[in-house]
Amino acid sequence: MSDTAPAATAREPTLLQALLPLLVLFILLPLAVYLYADNASYGANQISLLVAAGVAALVGLRNGMRWDVVQDAIVSGISISATAILILLSVGALIGTWILSGAVPTMIHYGLAVLHPSYFYPAVCVVCAIVALTIGSSWTVAGTLGVALIGVAQGLGLDVAITAGAIISGAYFGDKLSPLSDTTNLAPAAAGGELFAHVKHMSWTTLPSLALAIIGFAILGLGAEAGTAAVGFGDLSNELQKQFTLGPHLLIPLLVVFVLAVRRLPAFPTIFIGALLGAVFAVIFQPDLVVKLAGNEALSRPMALLSGAWTALFDGYKGDSGNANVDELLNRGGMASMLNTVWLIICAMTFGAVMEKVGLLERLIRSVLRMARSTGSLIVATLVTAFGTNILAADQYLAIVLPGRIYKSEYEKRGLAPENLSRALEDAGTITSPLIPWNTCGAYMAATLGVATLDYLPYALFNLINPVLAAILAYIGFKILRLEPKAVVAHRREH
Repeated sequence: MSDTAPAATAREPTLLQALLPLLVLFILLPLAVYLYADNASYGANQISLLVAAGVAALVGLRNGMRWDVVQDAIVSGISISATAILILLSVGALIGTWILSGAVPTMIHYGLAVLHPSYFYPAVCVVCAIVALTIGSSWTVAGTLGVALIGVAQGLGLDVAITAGAIISGAYFGDKLSPLSDTTNLAPAAAGGELFAHVKHMSWTTLPSLALAIIGFAILGLGAEAGTAAVGFGDLSNELQKQFTLGPHLLIPLLVVFVLAVRRLPAFPTIFIGALLGAVFAVIFQPDLVVKLAGNEALSRPMALLSGAWTALFDGYKGDSGNANVDELLNRGGMASMLNTVWLIICAMTFGAVMEKVGLLERLIRSVLRMARSTGSLIVATLVTAFGTNILAADQYLAIVLPGRIYKSEYEKRGLAPENLSRALEDAGTITSPLIPWNTCGAYMAATLGVATLDYLPYALFNLINPVLAAILAYIGFKILRLEPKAVVAHRREH
């Protein structure tokens, strides 16, 4: 059954109705944090999102929308996140097999030898930025290099929250500017612009933001003493060499993943292939550990090798080195470790889908648009809207597409080039997504790096600086592109 008729006959929501689910959410989420602290995302936040979604659905029902229409929207909204969920599960599998194979321990071992505490944070940011720019995926960078760099930080006795902030800063810089990135292609498409013109225009806000972030990370690293070792880890490199056979050949799965990403193979098969390759490498180079992980002495050795590698894919690596801190560092991964994050994403997408279908999200955005009278205020309104959509819809793609769809005609009416809109969409839509715990990106980064979103948020310097700098440049009128009168007419005919 088509849902266009019920949606068309439903009454338009009032601003008060649009604000009601937000009020409920903004009461429940802080209450969940107060009651459950760091465990709020293990159930309490999910309930908060579903209750707020229920309030939004009641508003829609009161305005004449049928429940089956709302329910279809929920199913559609959750289906949007299906790819993200599959990527998340495959990253869990990859972490498990890459630890078992020795790939992650090898990266930690070399990282401890090369990276010095005094320049560790800015170096992490720069390395992740370069790799993400090359492959166009912040998620792949975090799920591969990011996991190892967190381990290096622990081995050096450095702050893992700052490290996670540096990883995310670099990863999202590269993701934002890379022509290979899906969001970098999506933003100009939503705004009616051209890809490389969009990338060029973004550089005015993105490059200075990265420079400021690197300076900030350098300052944060000034207090780190040379040669500092984590209390309880002892000589981490030596501990790793006791457990694993290490060597540069174990980095081949990492190289394969990066090559596949550069060749534009989709993220899910790329990462899952990396996970399976890690399982193969584990069987070849760490057979005793694989058999030990199987934990079944009744099995023949070939079957034990199969069982151990299979276990790493779904349940992660579990070792007993005698050093509790080392075990805490390495005992992780597996698809099962991501199930709570999947739960959070499903609940968040349910809330976002209901808010959009009932018309509450669009009602809020149009209220913001009415206040945008100048060019500067219009761009700032776009930034605020993209950030707000990340909060409400819990998905960075919706945070780009929805504001792009609504603001596009307004930019055109004011003679503003589409690159202004596409840049604003990325400056807030792409960049702020990992800062929200229930957003698909925030949930992914917290689960992958093992650092709570609110813990790394103050240190995701690039992600914090970029929207603010974009707003400042908008208000002073710096690098605002305008359409010539003839171009305005042509642009209207085309779109």
